[in-house]
Amino acid sequence: MCVICPLQAMSLFEQFAAGNGAKRGISEAAGDLKPTSSPPPKYAEKDSLFASDSDDDMMECRAKASRPNIALQQRSEWHLSQYWVHIAVLTVFSAMTRFYKIGFSNRVIFDEAHHMGFGGKYVNHTFYHDVHPPLAKMLIGLSEALTGFDGSFDFKSGSRFPANVNYTFMRLFNASFGATLAPMAYATLISLGCTPNAALLAGLLVCFDNALCTISRFALLDAMLLCFTAMSVLSLSGLYKYRKQPFSAAWFKWLLATGVSLGLVASAKWVGFLAVALVGLYTIYELYDLFGQKEVGIVSHFWHWATRVVALVAIPVAIYMLCFVVHFSLLYKSGPGDAEMDSLFQAGLQGSGLQNQPLDVAYGSKITLKSAHPGAGLLHSHTDAYPDGSKQQQITGYSHKDTNNDWIVKKIHGQSFGNTTDTIEFVKNGDVVRLVHERTSRNLHSHAVAGHVSKRDWEVSGYGMDGTYPDINDHWRVEVVEELSKNNPERRLRTLATRFRLRHVGQNCVLRASGKSLPQWAWRQSEMVCDRRNHLDEKTLWNVENHVNPLLPPAEPNQLKGSFLRNFARLNIAMARSNNALTPDKDKFDALASSPQDWPIMRLGMRMCGWEDGEVKFWLIGNPVVWLLSTLAVVLGPIQMLYYIVRRQRGLRDFAQEMEWETHLYVSGILWGGWALHYLPFYAMGRVTYQHHYFPALYFAAMYLAYIIEWTGRRISGSTNALSTRVVMIGLGIAAVANFLYFAPFTFGFDYPAKDLASRKWFSSWNIYDTAK
Repeated sequence: MCVICPLQAMSLFEQFAAGNGAKRGISEAAGDLKPTSSPPPKYAEKDSLFASDSDDDMMECRAKASRPNIALQQRSEWHLSQYWVHIAVLTVFSAMTRFYKIGFSNRVIFDEAHHMGFGGKYVNHTFYHDVHPPLAKMLIGLSEALTGFDGSFDFKSGSRFPANVNYTFMRLFNASFGATLAPMAYATLISLGCTPNAALLAGLLVCFDNALCTISRFALLDAMLLCFTAMSVLSLSGLYKYRKQPFSAAWFKWLLATGVSLGLVASAKWVGFLAVALVGLYTIYELYDLFGQKEVGIVSHFWHWATRVVALVAIPVAIYMLCFVVHFSLLYKSGPGDAEMDSLFQAGLQGSGLQNQPLDVAYGSKITLKSAHPGAGLLHSHTDAYPDGSKQQQITGYSHKDTNNDWIVKKIHGQSFGNTTDTIEFVKNGDVVRLVHERTSRNLHSHAVAGHVSKRDWEVSGYGMDGTYPDINDHWRVEVVEELSKNNPERRLRTLATRFRLRHVGQNCVLRASGKSLPQWAWRQSEMVCDRRNHLDEKTLWNVENHVNPLLPPAEPNQLKGSFLRNFARLNIAMARSNNALTPDKDKFDALASSPQDWPIMRLGMRMCGWEDGEVKFWLIGNPVVWLLSTLAVVLGPIQMLYYIVRRQRGLRDFAQEMEWETHLYVSGILWGGWALHYLPFYAMGRVTYQHHYFPALYFAAMYLAYIIEWTGRRISGSTNALSTRVVMIGLGIAAVANFLYFAPFTFGFDYPAKDLASRKWFSSWNIYDTAK
């Protein structure tokens, strides 16, 4: 009866405002909006409050108005059910590929020697040092503890697992993280506005990539890193989805999820900070965009900044630090990583040998002096003399326990000190002392003779005999720089807790570990010099590590304990130095290493274990369909974007709505930008690189490939559901699965001669088998 009633108009307007297929919904239901000769509805001619004959018309109009909402609800429910069906299918496929034959090899494979070994340290509570943050290794340790592992196996590379080590469960635990990648890739593209077809293709590409699958099937850190990276970009995509609804419940949920994800990925491996950079750049751009919106007031700007600082800065930092709190609390026994930490930290470890020592250093005490510079070691001397220069006794730095590290603290020449409990004298800030090498009785000495490696500084040597040949160049002034203990009003020199410098009285230079190694004639030990330029850095800082004096009582345990923040900072600095030390050795060939330019074109694969014919072997290689086509996408995508930018600059409009172009920029920035941030920085890194360093970038590239296929298809056909686009997606998905199956022996392992797989050697650079055989 009615052409269009107010309820219908309101319903259509609500659909348009909600963005639920607005154009199509209006065009389908607005046929009644065309001019017609039909008379207007009766209730429009009368007062509806008194015209009872309009009730039927109103009911008819309400029925018509409800039809679009019912259809919309049904369509939404169908999409929701389709979403979870796709998630479930991808999860099942991921679990199948990650768990299948996971216990086939009973040997320690690749870096399981390191990472399962580190996990065992948490079981034994033994302190160790590594270049990576502790979260992923603690999770590996958790998997070992869940199996009842007693920590007795040392996980040497290539060794067989004993019967009491449930390595299959440990690998399954790790693989469960890798099984989440495909469903999260699907959910990410859905949040970014892609169709289920494109999202399903992305999930399949990730699920059936051989390299991503293989790396997930062993107890390594990479599956957890990839999982947390995927969580970060999924959370970011949710934040993007609700960017027009700030401070809504959904927006807050994804903002907090992003912060938590960033904390997890940064705590797994430092390469996770590249995901932090992606979110940071997105956030900066978003805040910059808000700044240009005049309707956003100052108060609103404040809350936009405050919420992001809390969620994206404070929460990740708190999670990162919390991981170290747990790390320190679990590793409370002395272990192989002690030397990377300062003496005060070591004193708090059970069995360290630095406990039960006197606190205050006195004249006559036997001590060892440790440099604050990592790797410089303890002040050391031995009977060997310098081959040139003064040709006096060598003074070096040595990292191992040795009686040649022992020194006696004495007063300057001509002065004595008490040697009873009643007459004992303590060393204080500003005192001038002599340090006498206990084994050789030589004085710590310096003079105006050039150093042997650091020529601009003065040589440090062992000279004279204790009490013989008195020389002012044997005198050193104690300068306290930092006191870490409490209640030290006299500023006494204290074991472990006092950081100080030794200033040479005659030359006014300071004792310094140069950070360089002496030649072979000094056994390549660390060089010690007297710094004439007075660099006041950590290389000139020292502390007393070991202290023996029978006249003094041992210190109280709580007096030799460092703060968490100090230990946290020290360990992170040590991690950074160890990471920077992982540089390629030009004199040695590393068959496992590869360069960033090798990765996108699949120039190299990697043997993950021994290559004997009868042993189970794994060869780390990607799915050529996924790797090569994703590389093509990340190369052509920016070229395509540049094409449209040039056309826009010339006044040509290729997009009916500006929102379509803006959306493309956002999505490309997240996906292509994620690939670039996780790949390009490796060109600037000086450390040795391996194929698995590309895997986070590959995850972004696979999603970008699915997205760019859909977007290009829409630009060509004008539809997101064009037959040609679906054919391309289906064909690509089938090709990816087929290639995965073809290369499956490399993923799941094979125990026959590698030459039997010669047909799979697509590139001459692939080392599947030895050509000499």
